Amino acid sequence: MPLTKERKSELVTEYAEWLRLSSAVVIAEFPGVAAKDLYNLRVKLRESNSQLHVVKLTLFARALAEAGLPVPKDVLTGPLVMAFAYEDAPATARAMTEFASSFESFRVKGGLLGDRVIDAAGVKMLADLPPRPIVLAGLIGVLQSPMSQLVSVLQAPLREIVQVLKARSEQGHVEAEAAA
Repeated sequence: MPLTKERKSELVTEYAEWLRLSSAVVIAEFPGVAAKDLYNLRVKLRESNSQLHVVKLTLFARALAEAGLPVPKDVLTGPLVMAFAYEDAPATARAMTEFASSFESFRVKGGLLGDRVIDAAGVKMLADLPPRPIVLAGLIGVLQSPMSQLVSVLQAPLREIVQVLKARSEQGHVEAEAAA
């Protein structure tokens, strides 16, 4: 049964909203993959706040144009699933590439990262990035290091004065004991 104009318009709006909310989209072919396996992939993607959808390609291309994003015409062929990463793009790419390694007929074709088109190799590179908490921890470490060094430098003169006073105090105790 063909879609009505109203339904097509609703789908384009829905696709455009998914694109607006996502930081990355990973596109893959899935011929011969069972629905239960795709369900397992959906569950895995939900862990990283991502969603997997099968979309109508012509309507998706229209949504991309409406959102001001490039349309990867060479990637948008055949039956496709799209993983929309709402938070952690590397985790989404990792889940899709791991799933592709488990199923020979499932093949990652490329995707979008922000407003750039990436190929399958780009998705693989994105998947190889460390998880977000590790990247943030490293960034915090880099930011903290100069601050802790500055505090150490600022405390050094005070520490030296305290050591001089302590040595003088001990010297006074030794002199007092010698005089007694």
